[in-house]
Amino acid sequence: MRPVILRRGLVALFAAAVTFGAFTQAQAETLRIGYQKYGTLVLLKAKGTLEKRLAAQGVDVQWTEFPGGPQLLEGLNVGSIDFGVTGETPPVFAQAAGADLLYVAYEPPAPHSEAILVPKDSPIKSVAELKGKKVVLNKGSNVHYLLVRALEDAGLKYTDIQTVFLPPADARAAFERGSVDAWVIWDPYQAAAEQQLQARTLRDGQGIVDNHQFYLATKPYAQKNPEVIKTLVEEVRAVGEWSWANPEDVTQQVSPLLGLSADITRTSVKRQGYGALFLTPEVVAAQQKIADTFYQLKLIPKQLSIKDVIWTPPAAVAQSSITKAQ
Repeated sequence: MRPVILRRGLVALFAAAVTFGAFTQAQAETLRIGYQKYGTLVLLKAKGTLEKRLAAQGVDVQWTEFPGGPQLLEGLNVGSIDFGVTGETPPVFAQAAGADLLYVAYEPPAPHSEAILVPKDSPIKSVAELKGKKVVLNKGSNVHYLLVRALEDAGLKYTDIQTVFLPPADARAAFERGSVDAWVIWDPYQAAAEQQLQARTLRDGQGIVDNHQFYLATKPYAQKNPEVIKTLVEEVRAVGEWSWANPEDVTQQVSPLLGLSADITRTSVKRQGYGALFLTPEVVAAQQKIADTFYQLKLIPKQLSIKDVIWTPPAAVAQSSITKAQ
């Protein structure tokens, strides 16, 4: 009887191996993208062009919305998504926390699409007057670095203010209640607060931050699927170029997706940067400066090397993408 039992065991083991193989193959054939309530990925999702191109490669696309960059990168870190977009700061915090991520591409600067806001009737007229005040923001988001740089530019230390960390919806509620003195936020929440609450801009990113958007992937996914990443970047770039040339069409398309008025959406659309590219040494150096700043402030526990987490596309992929961008 033992040989029979052994054969049955081998058959069961083989069946389990086949099932597991089919499962992992199914996983590999689904690209899971994280996006936020802004940016080019919202448009890409609406257009459906990525799905059409990747279908030819046998890849399905699954979309998941996140309230902010830190939450999106946590999803990437735990393996619930393969690819996503955030501002400058979230990848720094994620890398410091040990996330296995790679920077894939970036968008041109958009310094006006993030700002420090105060209520319309606030007596505060300058960043210097924030000393001792409560400032609310999403911890580890792109605006975290804006706040640090704005305070520095005004002659203040980061410790001169009281930071309150809340995600955008809760931060707006606190701002409206008057329980905080200022709110550091990005579009479209920024544009919505400006128009709906008549919030006043104390300082935006102009002259102190680039406010790049970064496209990131898990390291295993990017290394195993360079052609999918190439297609992604090409589609993001194409949608970005179309958006830059057709802001009114973008406004009409995105407004209902965001649940915001055309006026608010139009403002956000016009302040955004468009035209995704693979990272340059200059962009890597700028991101390294952000990482160094947060380490010096003891906001992250260790020094980072940004160049170590930059995806380098295979030569054929890079050349193909450069040609398409020209």
